Amino acid sequence: MTDDIKVQDAGTADKVKLAVAIVIALAGVAGYYALADQAIWLRWVAVVVGLVVAAAIVAFSRYGTEFRRFVELARIELRKVTWPTRDETLKTTAVVFVFVALAGVFFWVLDLVLAWATRTLTGTGG
Repeated sequence: MTDDIKVQDAGTADKVKLAVAIVIALAGVAGYYALADQAIWLRWVAVVVGLVVAAAIVAFSRYGTEFRRFVELARIELRKVTWPTRDETLKTTAVVFVFVALAGVFFWVLDLVLAWATRTLTGTGG
């Protein structure tokens, strides 16, 4: 069963909200540099306030609504995941480590053989 997701274009008001939020976030960052002669905490307050206000504006737009919906659906899907047991995780990790070690040894031996063959055929090398 598939869910039909209908994507609706954001309206003009939502686009304006997004543009205003971007401008406010940039103003917060600009405030950090404009307050260069102030205390560092005050400069960071300007950045945080700009980002929080921008996030609040976006939250009340279609973009914020769609993001919240995405997070809700992701949480629902996350609950459907069957997580491995501790024993399965340890066994899988051990298998991965063994194969990594075997691959490392294989490529090390292959490198030695190819280096020997190259020295033998070309007569160069150490």
